Amino acid sequence: MTETSVEELLRYAEELKGEGNDHFRARRWEDALAAYRSALGRLPKHKPIPKSERNVDIDELSPDPNSSGQSSNESPVRNEVDETPLTEEEMQVAKARSVLNANIGACYVKLGEHKETVNACTAALLDDPHYVKALQRRAASNEQLNTWSSLSSAREDYNTLLSILPKSSKDSKEVQRLLRLLQPRLEVAQKQETAEMLDKLKGLGNNILGNFGLSTDNFKFIPNGQGGYSMNFSQ
Repeated sequence: MTETSVEELLRYAEELKGEGNDHFRARRWEDALAAYRSALGRLPKHKPIPKSERNVDIDELSPDPNSSGQSSNESPVRNEVDETPLTEEEMQVAKARSVLNANIGACYVKLGEHKETVNACTAALLDDPHYVKALQRRAASNEQLNTWSSLSSAREDYNTLLSILPKSSKDSKEVQRLLRLLQPRLEVAQKQETAEMLDKLKGLGNNILGNFGLSTDNFKFIPNGQGGYSMNFSQ
């Protein structure tokens, strides 16, 4: 890809992002989503960025004026290891892609499609793992999904945010508050999903053990004090 073509792709994507921002401010969520996705389609897909490529500031325009988050001040970074140095244009493409995916996530938040929000923000974080807005949106949507797995993911994102945000900032204090509220919900979700799993296993077990004159009532599941269960047999 030539330098000129990269510049053209970035320009087209920026124009479409501007259209998406206008739609978003006008609360036209579907139109904004279409514009952001069209802009994203103009850009090359994600590929690994070396860990050495950091600390390059690139400004963004967020579509959400009510968001308290911000993008990371580091350059886009990926978890994969790649020894090939990136050009400045490739760094700009990665940053633009990260912002567009986060904006797509913001649209899905407004549309109440939280699984899609999680997917979009995860894509944004591939290019910029310390992207605060993407972490905030993904955590909030995972809370809305309200499963043991999603709540655990939200806790991970909140802990990541605490490692990024200034400790005395309002955002950091808000994340601490959200973590305190999240913990009892995690415990309830874990117990509920464990009980549901055991009920399903019990039903399956009864179908099999019935052939031998037994039932799952002959087996007692006892908490082992380590988050799991031990099984005892009784006649």
